[in-house]
Amino acid sequence: MSQPVGVSVIVPAYREREGLGAVLAELQDMAAGWDRPVEILVVDDASDDGTSDVAEDTGVRVVRHERNLGYGASLKTGVQAATWETIAIIDADGTYPAASIPELVDALDGADMVVGDRSGHPSAVPLIRRPAKAFLRGLARFVTGARIPDLNSGLRVFRRSLVIQYLPILSERFSFTTTLTIASLCDGLEVVYRPIEYRRRVGRSKVVAWDFFGFLSLVTRLSILFRPLRVFAPMALASFFLGGIKLAWDISVTARDGGAEKLLTTETVSTTTVILLVVAVQMLLMGMMTESMARRGGRVGIDYIPARLQTEQKQSDSGEA
Repeated sequence: MSQPVGVSVIVPAYREREGLGAVLAELQDMAAGWDRPVEILVVDDASDDGTSDVAEDTGVRVVRHERNLGYGASLKTGVQAATWETIAIIDADGTYPAASIPELVDALDGADMVVGDRSGHPSAVPLIRRPAKAFLRGLARFVTGARIPDLNSGLRVFRRSLVIQYLPILSERFSFTTTLTIASLCDGLEVVYRPIEYRRRVGRSKVVAWDFFGFLSLVTRLSILFRPLRVFAPMALASFFLGGIKLAWDISVTARDGGAEKLLTTETVSTTTVILLVVAVQMLLMGMMTESMARRGGRVGIDYIPARLQTEQKQSDSGEA
């Protein structure tokens, strides 16, 4: 009988001394009752509150940054240091249930990434953050053309080789998970969602109100990178609409002041109208050109085989056998 494939669980932590011990205990209980080898890897992002001491006392593997680099940078470090190809990530603040990880790992068979969906527990999300999260989720859905129940869940499972392909574009900050979700969906990969429990965090959140604008900028930049027509087409439409209104106004003013015959003898169309219509055409052409370039140059490299192709290969091998 073949040895079960192991799982590396990455726990990014920054000043999480208060809640980390309980999270690690929960992870160790989960690992003890699972038939897979489990590596628990804590990446301490230069905490100054003894976070590393708490992790080391539990006997898990600890990697420490010498200076604070960010949530995304901690996940990148963990992915590159992980022992196993299958990776789960979970926050250190106690909001996610470690017991859900085996279910998410099982769902990875036939998928490229499995995301823990928190949408069934909105009460655990601070009320002030809900409108912003809903707006960003809707914008991401517009960009990707896919249903996204949970855009930036911090509990998810994926293959190490998948994330390695995206490392150059993945954020060093909190938008790591948002980028990974949008990039995977734009590249046509299979992202599966599974409902999970979501609890109120232990300790103080590191996300602040103005991070919303950072997320908004990120989604816009990813749209230009992966689906540029989704950005340029609305801009072209808006410019064309305004140009059309200005053109109608120009014609009406000229006709009112000099009658219909004056339309043929004077400069009816203003410079503003011309600029708006030219910009509309330029935006549309730019969007079409960059969309073609984005479609031809996928982000997933040859080292990662999408789940759908792996399934087809298995079926082909079974048929030959």
